Amino acid sequence: MPLLGGIRPPIAVLCVLILALAGLTAQVLGPGSDPVVPKAVLSSQQHFAEDGAIALRASIDERVTDLNRTAAALNTGAPVKPERVLSDLSKAYQKWTGTTVLDLESGKVLAARGETIPLAWLDKDVLTGDRALTPRMVRLRTGDVRMMTMAVLDWKDRPQQLLVASNSLSVPAINLGPFRSMAVVARDGEVLATAGFEQAAALNSDQERKELSFLQKQMSRLSDQAAQRTEQHPVSAREPGSRGYPGVSGTLLGGDYNGRTATAGYASLASADPEERKSPAAGLGLTVVALLPVIQQQSVVQDRELYGLVVSGVLVVLGLLAAAVLWATVQRPLLRLFLESRRLARGDLTRPVSVPRWGEAARIGSALERLRTQLGGAGDDPGATHGSGTRGSRLGLRGPLALTAALLLLWCVPVGLLLNRTDGSVSVPSTMVNDQRDRTDLIADRTRRALNEAHADLVSISRLIDAEAPGAATGLLEEALAKHPRYGSLYVVDKAGRVTARAGGDPHAWSSDDDLPLIRVSGKGGKKPVIQAGTDVPRHEGSTLVGEMRVEFLNSLLARPGLGDVRVVDSDALTIAGSDGFLAFEELRHDSLADLVRAAGVRVGAGPVENGLLVRQGGGVTVAAAAPFSGGGVAADIGWTVVSWQKADRFQIAPYEREDRSVLAGMLGLAAIIVCLGWVHLVVARPLRALAASAEKLADGDLKTVLYPRYQDEVGAVVRSLELLRQQLQAHRQNQARRPADQRLRVGGR
Repeated sequence: MPLLGGIRPPIAVLCVLILALAGLTAQVLGPGSDPVVPKAVLSSQQHFAEDGAIALRASIDERVTDLNRTAAALNTGAPVKPERVLSDLSKAYQKWTGTTVLDLESGKVLAARGETIPLAWLDKDVLTGDRALTPRMVRLRTGDVRMMTMAVLDWKDRPQQLLVASNSLSVPAINLGPFRSMAVVARDGEVLATAGFEQAAALNSDQERKELSFLQKQMSRLSDQAAQRTEQHPVSAREPGSRGYPGVSGTLLGGDYNGRTATAGYASLASADPEERKSPAAGLGLTVVALLPVIQQQSVVQDRELYGLVVSGVLVVLGLLAAAVLWATVQRPLLRLFLESRRLARGDLTRPVSVPRWGEAARIGSALERLRTQLGGAGDDPGATHGSGTRGSRLGLRGPLALTAALLLLWCVPVGLLLNRTDGSVSVPSTMVNDQRDRTDLIADRTRRALNEAHADLVSISRLIDAEAPGAATGLLEEALAKHPRYGSLYVVDKAGRVTARAGGDPHAWSSDDDLPLIRVSGKGGKKPVIQAGTDVPRHEGSTLVGEMRVEFLNSLLARPGLGDVRVVDSDALTIAGSDGFLAFEELRHDSLADLVRAAGVRVGAGPVENGLLVRQGGGVTVAAAAPFSGGGVAADIGWTVVSWQKADRFQIAPYEREDRSVLAGMLGLAAIIVCLGWVHLVVARPLRALAASAEKLADGDLKTVLYPRYQDEVGAVVRSLELLRQQLQAHRQNQARRPADQRLRVGGR
């Protein structure tokens, strides 16, 4: 018999799969303790660092873009005095700690505002070469680090001037909690700026101060490791084919102190889309490190080794029973038929056929016995049965296959559906709730800053618009729209609300009511919310420059891995933007989320410390958080809130991982049942049923139908034997027909 055909291979494969699944089950459900720090906590720290890196990159890029855009706009107009340049710059943007204009030829300072900017770092390499005018990190005498941004002012018939703006290098100003901290790290591992330790410094007890000192040392050590790891290329740092954060990111484990383990996530500053444009911040070699001490989890085994062995042992027992059923009811009768049919085909008609008791094998065996008697073996066997014979059971091989499947399902169903079920009773680590809250606050801060930047851009553009020259204003708006992808349209309206210049999409109505905020939303009943920002045009009283922001721009700020569904809602908890698909101004899915948003709005001045909760509904757990817009800028008072939620079963914590492994084991067992029993059904059961029908027709006298074997296996061998018997029976009948004729000829000859 061929090794790859017939009944033996599927039964052998079934046994191998069952043994492999039993070993895998014993491994993943058996020995081993829960990790000291859950994987979900480590992943959350990585996502937290990525969020901080994205916010820092966007902030640096915006500063560089704003300064370059201001310089480009000034260069296209008439010369302006240095004092006027700095005055207009400070009115449009309040982001720089100090600004300076100096003469490039003489190096003389022409005007200065705010913090004094040291100029010793300015040299030929800064102003020329491939990295000319790129941002520089400069350390002041006080030890603080400042980022210097530069742009050239170049007017005809005037010496070139250098506009320099400095600002502090800091992580987003959000509530980090008493012991969470973030740091900005240079290429050599030097910590340039930190946030969070100043909150912990207010703690009074000696124990907490010792823990603070421990965390500061851990931050210094882990920052050095993070800087080394971010030196590698982002493509080689990720798994092949994986997607996600465009830069290098990961997690680190620090030392232990007082029952806590220092965990850190790190992320390098990277371009949002490296294939399209180069980010100035990405070339600075900075890394953001987020540090959080986590309470160590109790490592409890709970006799899991014996537990896994019992589960795998039950599978082995049931698998052996299933294999025994297939061997006794399918393989053994089929092999017996093969031997009996080959014996008859060779002409051994002395012994009666050993007929199986039931099924297709009984039908074929009965047909073989009838064929034996027809070929002349009845005289040697007085007890041979003549006539149609026993047909056997019509249930066939479907019964043994169903019994085998039932035996294996006795293990697959309980393991996959009942074993290690959480049923909403899992204790979610408080760290995950805090991380959900803090990351939501970070997203809210980033969105607020983006809206403030959008309004600041409008203020900068409005100073260049001459409302009395609509043609020139339209060209300026079209150029600004091409440089600002966050806008869908830009237009200027007068006192009466008429549009005097426009670029982009169709404008919507704008009310000049002083009681309305400068950033507002409208469009209820439409497909998309209409988000408008406006500012007065200085050169024409009563005119307003309005920019309509694309909803897709806000959506892109909210989509972050590991945060679940994120929405921006107004004061009535109606959706304005979302990380996933949403309907304009739709309500939140759960009343508890709306209550959380309202509670966050009441505590808008206190930060998001209380704005996280667990929602248990329908046997599941949902982690939710809300963070209202707070801080500075025109977007702080518009009453918007960022709310996020995700199901806790997405977290990589031990109870959910065990549940997932149990489900996987059950599904693998089900796959083995489908593959192996389906194999038996297709290769053996169906051909055997067709063979039984052909054998019965042959025994009933159908000698004309030729039997062709389709498979080179046991069933095919029986078919070949039946074809030989058909030919022998046909010859036997022809011989019987000749005998009377020969007898008549002999009688006539006498």
